Amino acid sequence: MKFTEYAKRYIPKIDNAIMSIYDRILKSVENSFLKDYYSELKDYFLAGGKRIRPLLCIATYNAFNEKRDERIVLPSIGVEFLHNASLIHDDIIDKDNFRRGKPAFHFRFRNYHQKYNLKRMIDVDFGNSIGIIGGDSTFFLGLESYLFNEFEQDLNLKAINYYKQAFIEIANGVLIETDMVNQKNLIMSDYIKMISLKTGSLIEKSILIGANYAKVNEDSLKDLSIYATNLGIIFQIIDDILGTFGDEKVTGKPTDGDIREGKKTCLLIDALNKLEENDKNLLERLIEKPNMTIDDVQEVKDLFLKADVVYSSKELVNSYYDEAKTSLDKLKQTINHSEYEFFENLLNFVRERKF
Repeated sequence: MKFTEYAKRYIPKIDNAIMSIYDRILKSVENSFLKDYYSELKDYFLAGGKRIRPLLCIATYNAFNEKRDERIVLPSIGVEFLHNASLIHDDIIDKDNFRRGKPAFHFRFRNYHQKYNLKRMIDVDFGNSIGIIGGDSTFFLGLESYLFNEFEQDLNLKAINYYKQAFIEIANGVLIETDMVNQKNLIMSDYIKMISLKTGSLIEKSILIGANYAKVNEDSLKDLSIYATNLGIIFQIIDDILGTFGDEKVTGKPTDGDIREGKKTCLLIDALNKLEENDKNLLERLIEKPNMTIDDVQEVKDLFLKADVVYSSKELVNSYYDEAKTSLDKLKQTINHSEYEFFENLLNFVRERKF
C-alpha cells in the first residue's frame, strides 16, 4: 500500500485518537484560561502535519501481523505528542512564529496577550512562557496513549522506555545543534551524528514501539532500526535544503530562518569545507552578523549555489537511501507486502518531498 493510501486510511483515526485525549482533558478542567490553553493545544495539533511517526508505528505493527488491528492506533499517537512537544520548543528556540503556515504555539499566546491587552508581562515573554509549558504538557500527555490502551502492561512499559529514550536523544541532539552554531571546522560526520539524535531518534523509536507491540524478534529489530535511522537522516537533510531553497508557499516556513540563526545545516557545513579561502571568510562573516539584511541572506544563498551544496547534499541523501533500502529488502520476506510497499514508498516520498 502506498504511503498516501496508508495516510488516507489512518490519519483520520490518528486525529480522532488525539482529539479523544484533548476532549477528555477539556471536560475535566473548569478554569477558563485552562480551557483556552488546551483548546489552543488541540487546534495546534489538528492544524496539519504528515503524521509520519504514528503511521510508521502502525505500519510496523501491521507488517508483522496477519490481520490489521485497530488497537495499535492509540499507542501510535504517543510519538506524535512527543514530536509536537519538540516542535513547540524548537519554534521558541528558533524564534519561528509560524509552523505549517499557521501560528506557532507560543505565537498564539503572544496574540492572546495582545487580544486581551494583558498588563503584567510583555507579549513576547508571555507567549514564550506559555509555549515552554505547552511543550512540557504535550510531552506528558503523550504518555496517556501508553497508559490507557488495550495492550499488556509489559509491552506498555517497554513502549514508555522507548518514549523516554527518544525524549533524551532529541534533547541531546538539540543541545549539540545549539553548541554547533559556535563551533568552527565542523565536518559532515558531526552533522550526521547530531541529526541522528535530533531527527532520526524519534523516527527509529516510532518504528521500534510498533515492533514492540508486534513482539518482533531481534534480527528484524536491527534491520528496522537501520531503515528508520537512515530515513530520519534523509528527512533532515531534505528539510535543510527546503529550509533554504524550498517554496515558502509549499513548506509554510520562511527560507531565511536557518541562515539568520547561523544553523550548521548540511548546506553551511559543506559550503565552509568546499569554498576557496576568500569566499569561506565572506560566508563566515555573513553568518556571524547579528542582524542580517535581505541582501546578506541572498549572498549566503549565492555562496551555497557557488559551492554546489544542494547537489552534494542530495548525493549524501542517496547514500543513506541505499542503506535504508538494503535493510528494508532484508525484511521483504518477513513482513507483509502491503507494509513493505508502504515503507518503500515512504522512503521515496521523504527523499523527493517538497514540503
